[in-house]
Amino acid sequence: MLTRQQLEAREAATLAPYATFSADSRGRAYPETESTTRTAFQKDRDRVLHTTAFRRLEAKTQVFLNAQGDHYRTRLTHTLEVGQVARSVALTLGLNETLAETLALAHDLGHPPFGHAGERVLNGLMAEQGELGRGGFDHNGQARRIVTLLEDRYAEFPGLNLTYETLDGLNKHDRAGLERPSLEAQLVDAADALAYTAHDLDDGLRSGLITPAQLAELPLWNELLARVPTAAPDLTERDRRTLHRELLGWLISDLTQSSDAAIAASGVATAQAARQHPVGLITYSPAMRELLRDTATFLRENLYRHWRVELQVEQATRVLETMFRAFLARPSMLPPTVRARAEAEGLPRAVCDFVAGMTDRYALETYGLITPP
Repeated sequence: MLTRQQLEAREAATLAPYATFSADSRGRAYPETESTTRTAFQKDRDRVLHTTAFRRLEAKTQVFLNAQGDHYRTRLTHTLEVGQVARSVALTLGLNETLAETLALAHDLGHPPFGHAGERVLNGLMAEQGELGRGGFDHNGQARRIVTLLEDRYAEFPGLNLTYETLDGLNKHDRAGLERPSLEAQLVDAADALAYTAHDLDDGLRSGLITPAQLAELPLWNELLARVPTAAPDLTERDRRTLHRELLGWLISDLTQSSDAAIAASGVATAQAARQHPVGLITYSPAMRELLRDTATFLRENLYRHWRVELQVEQATRVLETMFRAFLARPSMLPPTVRARAEAEGLPRAVCDFVAGMTDRYALETYGLITPP
């Protein structure tokens, strides 16, 4: 049986010098005894994995509502795909794969029901509340709020009491005065974009909202077809799966090789030096960055703004606005724990937390209870 000290020694012997070492962790906001058989980042990962918020990701929208099909990605499957990419690249680059996995598992905990549409609606509703809605709503900030406050699992402290390194890695925005995120955090950010680019194309094709004819205008798609010459023009199910697999491999290879070259050229020799470097070091090649920018534009115009997806956006808007305003007008409909939170932080923030934590299914069920049939 390996002890924590032996696992930390293994990191010191096998990871690159610019990796984030668990033995060098700055600790936690509330001091506690570390595990005898797990590193600090393993402990963080396990705590994230067992949260209520993580389980709810199973029934939260990625692009398609959870009830629309069993095979479309959800927030949970997206999170697992990000974790797989982050671990694979971290292992190749000599980064701390446990920290990368932890950040990947936690990065979308703050997403509300109905995907980014729900996020925009809640942010707008909080903006209407003046000072009581200060800070608005965004899923990155909500993820930090969940792990530092809202998850109520321990008598000794609020939230999960994660290490400072994990919390810093979740702070993707509002970094004024802060150093750049760790290489592991930069990697998860890149893995997130990589995963949703590949699987949104795949889900778009599976659903029929995107057609092969439309993709013929996309440079990334044409280069992918050149790499997989056996793909039939009409795309059978097997062709689609083959193309998705090859696209993932191509993106991961480009990210790994380009990041390795950038790290080598930078000369950074410690995790601290990497955080202080003027530019991010986890990166794609210039050619791939251009292809991905074109693809992001294509997905926005042809998938995220497709009329069938817009119907979902309208549904999300009506459901969330109705619930939010109803709970503000009649707080007695809120569970006792939410009313207690309202006394501490104000009713709008408590309602926002409650609604943001809902799955798509629970949001629709609750909406049905407070609206006429």
